[in-house]
Amino acid sequence: MTESTANLSADSALQMQVLSAIADIPAEQWNALHASKNPFIQHQFLNALERHGCVSERYGWIPKHLLFHQGEELVAAMVLYEKHNNYGEFVFDHAWQQAWDSVGLNYYPKLVSAAPYTPASGPRILLAGSLTADPKQAQQVYAEIVENLQNFATENGYSGAHILFSDEQQQLAQQSEVILRHDVQFQWFNQNYRSFDDFLATLKPKKRKNISQERRKLAEHDITFRVMSGTEASEQDWQDFDFFYQKTFLEKWSTPTLNLAFFQEIAQTMPEHIVLVMAQRDGKNIAGALMFRSNNVLYGRHWGCAEQVKHLHFEACFYQGIEYAIQHGLQRFEPGAGGEHKISRGFIPVPMQSSHWLTVNPFVQGIADFVQQEQQMIGDYMQEIWQASPYRENEKLQQLVSELKEIQNKT
Repeated sequence: MTESTANLSADSALQMQVLSAIADIPAEQWNALHASKNPFIQHQFLNALERHGCVSERYGWIPKHLLFHQGEELVAAMVLYEKHNNYGEFVFDHAWQQAWDSVGLNYYPKLVSAAPYTPASGPRILLAGSLTADPKQAQQVYAEIVENLQNFATENGYSGAHILFSDEQQQLAQQSEVILRHDVQFQWFNQNYRSFDDFLATLKPKKRKNISQERRKLAEHDITFRVMSGTEASEQDWQDFDFFYQKTFLEKWSTPTLNLAFFQEIAQTMPEHIVLVMAQRDGKNIAGALMFRSNNVLYGRHWGCAEQVKHLHFEACFYQGIEYAIQHGLQRFEPGAGGEHKISRGFIPVPMQSSHWLTVNPFVQGIADFVQQEQQMIGDYMQEIWQASPYRENEKLQQLVSELKEIQNKT
């Protein structure tokens, strides 16, 4: 249902429309706004989340997607949610909430532009190709969208607006009153490897030996793996994976927001984006890892198992993903947030940023000090982590490190 249509900025050329359901815009219109094959911004993915109650008032994720028109033409959109908690965001702001509470201000509701429950980088502001062809025009549109977003937050009583893991970080950083927060993830990069052994050959001998031993010991348990697209997986595979997923969250005293109906729907509507890894023993599924893919990136998301087997998590979630990326010529593998155990398995630290605007900020200097200290801490942490890199010296990796540091310094 369309909630409102408004030109929230008096001098803006854009007309803004707020949607309470992604289904209110046809899939072909939404998907036509971006050339990205990022799975988490596809209409099919967002619609399945909403249709099956994975985002709703129950979980504190209420759709408020924005559409922008120039005259009759739809030229831009933003995935957006009203949030009443910070669950599933992976950019933690508990301290900000506590600070607001201490002076009698409400931190919730707030606005968040992100892929729900997904700490993966991707587009958040979608621009029609006619706009992206002209960088100056695109930057002007970004500025107008951000201004409208800020006005929308102010006029509707939201404490602020937050854009997480955005590909548009460079453009967003140029907007007024933006607060940048910094974090780090561990990602794997394909250096034109021909095989998994080719990848292993770039590692230090001890690291290479450890990975080989982990894979060999796991093979001794007579466990085999199947790697499937959405439609290649059977109904039993999806039922088993849903059981693994639910079990993992409940054992961690957490909330499993996804469900079998969601998994079944995306398997049918976006099968080419699905990479389901199932581990079997004696013909029975005992563990699974759900990944997604774009045209050049693999994204690790969810994992679960029926029984604990040493090294099974590393194989299903990391090594099978690396092999898949090599076989399919993918450039990068984002396995998810956190986890220093990824370093020894070939993943390297990558700086991440998010953009934040606060409607009312009673702690201007305190917030400024907080984000500066956070940035310094992340920088120091990355330098320390690089000392544990499993890779041998080589020019390609050093160039990659240099490029990542340059990105970090710019932001």
